[in-house]
Amino acid sequence: MVIIIALISDHYLGEPRRFHPLLGFGYLADKLERLLNQNLVVTKTTSNFLGLLAWLVLIVPWAILLHWLYLQLSVYGQLALASLVLYLTIARRALFEHATAVARASENSLADAKVALAKIVSRDTAAMEQADVNRAVIESTLENGSDSLIAPLFWFLVGGVAGVVVYRAANTLDAMWGYKNPRFRHFGCFAAKVDDVLNYIPARITALAYCFLGDYRQGRKCWQRQAKHCASPNGGPVMCAGAGAMGLKLGGKAYYHGELQQRTEMGIGLEPVVADIRHCNQLIDRSVVAMVGLLALVALLQC
Repeated sequence: MVIIIALISDHYLGEPRRFHPLLGFGYLADKLERLLNQNLVVTKTTSNFLGLLAWLVLIVPWAILLHWLYLQLSVYGQLALASLVLYLTIARRALFEHATAVARASENSLADAKVALAKIVSRDTAAMEQADVNRAVIESTLENGSDSLIAPLFWFLVGGVAGVVVYRAANTLDAMWGYKNPRFRHFGCFAAKVDDVLNYIPARITALAYCFLGDYRQGRKCWQRQAKHCASPNGGPVMCAGAGAMGLKLGGKAYYHGELQQRTEMGIGLEPVVADIRHCNQLIDRSVVAMVGLLALVALLQC
């Protein structure tokens, strides 16, 4: 019931335009990181410890508070609180809106498509052709189908409101601190590793769903053969399985901060076209529907 309410709320309301809790959380995380990581001269070991400390200070109190509050409420209060928390931690509508914006912009001009794409990916868009734009948005959408939908649902089922808050907060800290540059290499190490652990099972559930709801044989083959060569231990299986299941070629060269990176080639088949962006959204939607349907079946069997 909570999952259905949260998904319906997200579908009709989308993410709050103002006062989203994650914005406030991100502000606190930024302030604490500046205090501990930039105002102090520390060793590698101390920087690792400060990153761990900052992670614990930012996440554990909120999880404990929400769990305590949940236990104080009536059944209907628990339903309302859990639905609200889950609604705020999933992002199906926002994910699809960003992808659709790129698809619509592509119908006008390549320049418009690059502007829309730059809002959702970190790679350089200036030298991209239309096929590069299509690949980038599909890769991002496939990966975020796990991070923004399947993983929050999974951790809600495992740990309730506390579990999904820990996951979403940890995912946010990884997005902010999980870089291998001089500033975050040590401070963000714990945040990056925890995010990898929390996403391990959900990513493989997502990859399996993509396979079953697309071309299973191709998706499974690409997952097994290509994912091990990808830089991301969780994004690799998701994107390789999704690309194979959709019969598309993804990966390859891309520019990040002016530097060319040759990434693992993912999937098999055709170069993606604009219509495949919408097909990608549909694959993720089918995955969510399948997950909710399985949960409903389990609930009925337990009655």
